[in-house]
Amino acid sequence: MADKQMLLLVDDEPTNLRVLRTILQDDYRLLFAKSGEEALQLVQQQQPDLILLDVMMPGMTGYDVCARLKASPATQRLPVIFVTALKDEIDETKGFAVGAVDYITKPVSPAVVRARVKTHLSLVRADELKQTRLQVIQRLGRAAEYKDNETGLHVMRMSHYAQFLALAYGLSAHQAEDLLHAAPMHDIGKIGIADSILLKPGKLTAEEYQQMQQHPLIGAEIIGECDSDLLRMAKVVALYHHEKWDGSGYPHGLAGEAIPLEARIVAVSDVFDALTSARPYKQAWGIEETLQYMRAQKGLHFEPRLVDLLEQHLPDILAIRQRWAE
Repeated sequence: MADKQMLLLVDDEPTNLRVLRTILQDDYRLLFAKSGEEALQLVQQQQPDLILLDVMMPGMTGYDVCARLKASPATQRLPVIFVTALKDEIDETKGFAVGAVDYITKPVSPAVVRARVKTHLSLVRADELKQTRLQVIQRLGRAAEYKDNETGLHVMRMSHYAQFLALAYGLSAHQAEDLLHAAPMHDIGKIGIADSILLKPGKLTAEEYQQMQQHPLIGAEIIGECDSDLLRMAKVVALYHHEKWDGSGYPHGLAGEAIPLEARIVAVSDVFDALTSARPYKQAWGIEETLQYMRAQKGLHFEPRLVDLLEQHLPDILAIRQRWAE
């Protein structure tokens, strides 16, 4: 029983609860509540995976219960399906407005109840996997920070710069959000670089620099082959963010649009934040000084269009910088 998902069934009519129990008891662990107040208490104590909730109950209605759940960060992701005799479009609109994910009308059909519950539990599982994947990526990004002089705030700023520039360039909101989460992985390969090189205060020797240039390849190897769009993007960013528009970058010497767009965006975002941030080995550059450098590198290090977008949207970029100030 412990491996079965848990449902909370809420209805002030015992007959309705018995009907739902008959339909669902073979596949799920079931909790029962006959009022909104009792339902909220059980949610806190048992943490069900999904709630089937009657609307018209004395005292606290189903709408009230759902609104309370969605107002709390601890329970706002808990899916609520209303089970109700109400069929008016206005009633359904109100239910979705307070956060319900679906409606089942009474008298219920066993096949419909099973299908709706299974569908929404699958969506919950998919969302949990996505959140877990994001957390793994974020933690790997933090692991790279421990090997470098960079700070977590640098990673936050440059990731948000990258998301903003992606939208300005014309990428979709979904692609831009993926880049926001993939960008922190750009330097994950530094985990494989010796501290004597990575933390060296002076100029690197030719041999040391050659070893440093391996970190994009190491990063791509760490991320590996993935079936996730997000992780594939993270691999692209890790592997190509040191390529330059004129072909003088590393590790492959790609040029122009042969460099994946996501990596070109991260390159601009990373350098802009690095230059405008203080580090143990350097002072922060001023904004105008940084822009002069970025302009000088148009067509050399950076794609010209991205530098132009950075300047055109400078107030937005500086607002991000202020939000994540050190």
